[in-house]
Amino acid sequence: MTGNFDALAADRSRLARSSAAQRVAEVLRDHIIEGRLAPGTRLSEEALGEALAVSRNTLREAFRLLADQRLVVHELNRGVFVKTLSPRDVADIYTLRLALEMAGVRALRCAAPERLAAVRAALARAEAAETQGDWGAVGTADLHFHQAVAGLADSERIDECMARLAAELRLAFAAVPSAHGFHEPFLRRNQVLAGLLESGEIDDAELELTRYLDDARTVIVNAMAENGR
Repeated sequence: MTGNFDALAADRSRLARSSAAQRVAEVLRDHIIEGRLAPGTRLSEEALGEALAVSRNTLREAFRLLADQRLVVHELNRGVFVKTLSPRDVADIYTLRLALEMAGVRALRCAAPERLAAVRAALARAEAAETQGDWGAVGTADLHFHQAVAGLADSERIDECMARLAAELRLAFAAVPSAHGFHEPFLRRNQVLAGLLESGEIDDAELELTRYLDDARTVIVNAMAENGR
C-alpha cells in the first residue's frame, strides 16, 4: 500500500508553501471583510511581500486561492486587483445568502443557546459601533450578525460558506457611497430580526429576512447603476 503514495514525496515541499499561502490569503481576506482593502485596490507583490515578509511565490499562491474565492482578479500586464463586483455578482451572492440564512432561521427551535447568543453579541457590537459613529465597524458587525443567523443551523459547511461569503458581501457594500446611509436603516432591521428570533417567531422572521435581503440587494444594485456599472 505504501508504494501507492511514494510519488507524493516529490510534492512534500509544496506543503509548507501552501500553508504559508493559506495564511496570507486569510490575512488578505480578513482585510477585505473589514473594509481595509477596497474593490479595485492593486495588490502589489513588492509592497505585500515586504509588509508580510513572504516570497513572491507564496503571494502568487495566495492570490490564486483568493481568485478561487472570487475576491481578486488578475489583469494581464497590470497585476492583481481586489475584485469589483457587478450587479449580476450581487444578485447571485444574495440568492445564496438567503438560502444560508433561511436555513438558520428555520433551525431556530433546536438551535444551541450559544448560537443564539452569538446573534445577540454581534448585534451589540454593531450598536456599540453606532454610538461611536464608526459605520465601517457597523458594517463588519452586520456581517458577523448575519453569519450568526445562518449559524443557528449548526452546520459546519454553512458556517464555512458564510465566512467566505462575508468578504464578497463587503465588496458589495463598497458600491454604496455612504456607509452611514446604508447601514443605519439595516441596523434597525437587524434589531427587529433579532427580536423575532429571540421570541421564537419563525414565520415572521422568515418574512422579515426575505424582505431585508431583497431590499439590501436593491439598494446595492441601484447604487451600482448610478455609478455606471
